[in-house]
Amino acid sequence: MTDTVLNSTRHPRRRGWTWLWVVPPVLLVALFAGASIGETHIPFSVIFQTLGNKLFDAGFPVDRIDMGIVWNYRISRAIVAACCGAALALSGVVLQALLRNALADPYLLGISAGASTGAVAVTVAGLGAGAVSLSTGAFCGATLAFVLVAALARAAGGGAGLHAAGVIILAGIAGSQLFNALTAFVLAKSANAEQARGIMFWLLGSLSGVRWEDVWLAVPAALLSIAVCLWHIRALDAFTFGADSAASLGISVRKVQILLIGIAALATAVMVSMVGSIGFVGLVIPHAMRFIVGTRHRVLVPASALAGAIFLIASDIISRVIIPGQVLPIGVITALVGAPAFALILLRGKVSR
Repeated sequence: MTDTVLNSTRHPRRRGWTWLWVVPPVLLVALFAGASIGETHIPFSVIFQTLGNKLFDAGFPVDRIDMGIVWNYRISRAIVAACCGAALALSGVVLQALLRNALADPYLLGISAGASTGAVAVTVAGLGAGAVSLSTGAFCGATLAFVLVAALARAAGGGAGLHAAGVIILAGIAGSQLFNALTAFVLAKSANAEQARGIMFWLLGSLSGVRWEDVWLAVPAALLSIAVCLWHIRALDAFTFGADSAASLGISVRKVQILLIGIAALATAVMVSMVGSIGFVGLVIPHAMRFIVGTRHRVLVPASALAGAIFLIASDIISRVIIPGQVLPIGVITALVGAPAFALILLRGKVSR
């Protein structure tokens, strides 16, 4: 009897860590699959040879067109997709723990709506007179939206516990509606049909314009968010039971809240500025990982980051091949996959209860 009890209590942790050790090689395979699969199929051997030539000047005889596709287009795209998926999934984990709201996701703070407004202001309204790129405008808009939402939440009452979480959520909804209205106004007033179509494609999420310059921004942002979350695992576990429980354990509630929400907002703003709004990653992945590895953030944080990376790479691959000769916005794929997956998680959770 004792052995049975011990095995039952240890099983979730063992299953979580076993699953976690399996994921890194799966992520590596996913990156290679992202570089291989597309309108032009490129074998893994060509990818290895291309990496050898570019990184170590190995001198393998590789077709220049294949090498250009792999190095200049697909590898950078796969890396940014992995970083974006990891960052969005971690942002969802953080916000769901801090706000104690199962529906919290990275776009709750108005970041996506602000990025949309910034992108439209640059590309349609001509803000910056051509000296500001779409990504820069989107990042500035996302940052402005978060600052306004944070200021509104602070002015509306602060407080602690569920009250503070409710104020943040309501402030985020208000900010999102404001910036969505501004985006619609600029599009209706200034955009022609071609501009409107292009910006709508970007707003649904697109990795088509990603290049190596974006990798050098996406990788540090993703690694920073992972490092900060891992450093505050104990605090995230405590916040799951409420701000009062966290304070009773000696955690500086306000300081940790500001830091973690700020990191989640920064990572989301960076990713959205490069790839647009990609929904469901920050909502579905944390719930799916809780179902697989449990609620302890010691395992949940790295598992969510890795699963988010794999999910977005896979979604990008599907977006490139599902319709021959056409690339769909990646946000369409994540929604088509994420919505049924989230419904399944809800139904299985109900059955398990």
